[in-house]
Amino acid sequence: MTEVSRRLLLASGLAATATPALAATRAAAPKPWGATPSKRQLAWHAREQYAFVHFSINTFTDREWGYGDEDPKLFDPTDFDPDQIVAAAKAGGMRGIILTAKHHDGFCLWPTMLTEHCIRNSPYKNGKGDVVGEMERATRRAGLDFGLYLSPWDRNHAEYGRPAYVEYFRKQVVELCTRYGTLFEFWFDGANGGDGYYGGARDTRKIDAPKYYNWPSIVALVHQHQPMACTFDPLGADVRWVGNEDGVAGDPCWPTMPNHPYVQSEGNSGVRGAPLWWPAETDVSIRPGWFYHADEDAKVKTPARLVKLYDESVGRGTNLNLNLPPDRRGRLADIDVAVLKSFGTAQAATFARDLAQGAVATASHSRGVGFSPANVLDGRADSYWSTADGITTPSLVLDLPPGRTFDLIRLREYLPLGLRVTRFAVDAEVDGRWRELAQHACIGAQRIIRLPAPVTARRLRLRILEAPACPAIREIALFRQVAPAAVATVVASDPSIVATTRWSIAAASAPGAQALLDNDTATSWALPAPKLGAPASVTIDLGATETLAGFSLTPSRAVMADTAPPKGYRIETSTDGTDWQEAGKGELPNIAYALATQRIAFATPVTARLLRLSFAETAIPARRLAIAGIGAFRPRSG
Repeated sequence: MTEVSRRLLLASGLAATATPALAATRAAAPKPWGATPSKRQLAWHAREQYAFVHFSINTFTDREWGYGDEDPKLFDPTDFDPDQIVAAAKAGGMRGIILTAKHHDGFCLWPTMLTEHCIRNSPYKNGKGDVVGEMERATRRAGLDFGLYLSPWDRNHAEYGRPAYVEYFRKQVVELCTRYGTLFEFWFDGANGGDGYYGGARDTRKIDAPKYYNWPSIVALVHQHQPMACTFDPLGADVRWVGNEDGVAGDPCWPTMPNHPYVQSEGNSGVRGAPLWWPAETDVSIRPGWFYHADEDAKVKTPARLVKLYDESVGRGTNLNLNLPPDRRGRLADIDVAVLKSFGTAQAATFARDLAQGAVATASHSRGVGFSPANVLDGRADSYWSTADGITTPSLVLDLPPGRTFDLIRLREYLPLGLRVTRFAVDAEVDGRWRELAQHACIGAQRIIRLPAPVTARRLRLRILEAPACPAIREIALFRQVAPAAVATVVASDPSIVATTRWSIAAASAPGAQALLDNDTATSWALPAPKLGAPASVTIDLGATETLAGFSLTPSRAVMADTAPPKGYRIETSTDGTDWQEAGKGELPNIAYALATQRIAFATPVTARLLRLSFAETAIPARRLAIAGIGAFRPRSG
C-alpha cells in the first residue's frame, strides 16, 4: 500500500466513523483532579517568558545591593530610552516587562510623596521624571504586558522593622497598583532584614517576615486593585520562586506545592499531588549581575545559552523571567541587544511551523464526541483529547506526512482540569520500527523534549505510563530548531577594567582554579571547604605589572548541593613573588544570599604582578567552597 493511499484510508475511515457521531450528544467532560489554576494563573502560564529590568541607584554605584545611604542625586541617566529597552526585549521574544520600582536600598523610581528617597530629588529631568511611568507607556506602545517589582526590605527607611514601616509599604503597594494601568505581575523579593542605613541608625534589623508583613493581607491588597496581577513568592502568592537564580527549573517541576511556608528544595521541583497550585517562575539575568556593571560586558550569555535556558525553564512548564539591566545611559548595551535579537529571531523561526500539522491522530481510547484525538492538533487552548474516566494509561499516535524531520517535541495538558499525567513516554516509528525517544515525569503547562539529533519519523506515539485520572492532552507539536546566529564577543567598555586574557594561575590549594579566569560564570573553582588554620588560596599571575584600585570576586550561582561562597577574604600583592604586602581583608557582605559579584576597592592603589587571595571559611556552613571568577580594576582617570 502506498503512503498516499494509506493516509487516505485512515482519513476516510475516520470520516466514516465520525459521521453518525455528529448527531450524538457531546460526552461529559472529565472532572478536575487535584489543584487547579485560577483565572489569573492561567493567563500567567500563557505568557511563558518576559523580561526583568533592574535599573536604579545601584546602576550608578556599581553595587548589587545598595546600603540605603545613597544620595538621590546619583541617579542621573544621560540618555534614558525605555523604547529601546522594550524593543530589545520584544525582539528577544519577551511578552512583558517587570520593572524594579524599588530595590532594597529604598530608592523609588516614581515621584512618590511618601519619601524623599526617590526620583523627585534626582537630577533626572530636574526631578520631574517618572521612570516607572515612562517604562509603562513604552511597554504598552510595544504591545507587551507590564508588571512591577517592589522590595519589601528597605535599607533606607528609619522605621523598617517596626509597625510604621509596614503601613508605609502598604501605601507604596497601593500607589503602584493604582497609577500605572493593568499589571500582570507584582513581585515581592524574599530578601528581608539585615544591616542598613535605616535613616542614619546604621544598624541591623531582624524580622520574622511572614508575621511582620502579614503576607495574606498584602496579597489581598494587590488583588483588590489588580485582580489579574499574579503576586510573586510568599506563601499565599500566585507564583513561587524556582529556588535558584541560575535559570534552571527542576526536572520535573510540578506547579503544585504543599500549604506551608516555602522550602527551597520543594520550590525547585514542586511536589506532585500537593494541594496548592503555586507554579514556579525561573528568574535569571542575561549577565552575571542583576544590575549593569561594565566589567560584565564580556560575560553576557550567548544566544545558544539562552536557548538552553529556555529548555530548562519554559520547556519544563515554568515561566522564564530574563533580566535585562540598562547601563548608566538608561539603555541596554549593544551586546545585550544583539544577543536578544539573535535568540528571538531563531526561536521565532523554530516555532513558526508546527511539523505535526497535516498529521492524522488516532488513539487507543477516546472519551467520545468533543474529546477526539484530533484535538491535540487544532491549536486551540480550550480543546483536548481525553478518555473514559477509568482509562488512565492510553496511547495516541500521529500518522505524519512523509519526510517530516524534527528535533523538538512539545506537549501540553489542559490545565483547568489539573495535572493528570504523572509519567509518559514518546516513541517514533522509523524505518518500520518503534523506538522510544524520551520518558519523563510531568507535562503540565508544557513539556519540550529536545532530541539529541533530528529524527525523520513516519509516526509519533505518546504513551501515558502513569496517571491518577484520565488524560486531558491539549497539544502535541513538532518543530525543528533553527540555530541562533553567532554574536561577536566584546571586551569591557570601561578602560579601568583589567582584561584577564593574559592572566594565569601560579598556585592554588586545589585543582581547577583556571575556571576563575575563563569569564564564564557557569564554571567555578569548587573545592573542599577550608578548615581552621588551613585557608583555601589561589595565586594569580597578571602577566604584566599593573596599578590596581581593587579586585572583584564572583560567587558561583550554579546549583550545587552543600556548597557556598567564601565569607571573607585576604588579598596580598607582589611584584616579584618574593616580597608580599597585604592589600586588604574583610567580609563579603550578603554574598551567601545575593550571590552577587563583590567589587572591593583597596585603601590606596597598589602596584602588582601577582595577586594572592586566601579564604578562611564559607559564608554559611557547607562542605565545599565555590567561586566563579576573579577580576581587577585600575584607578579611574579624572
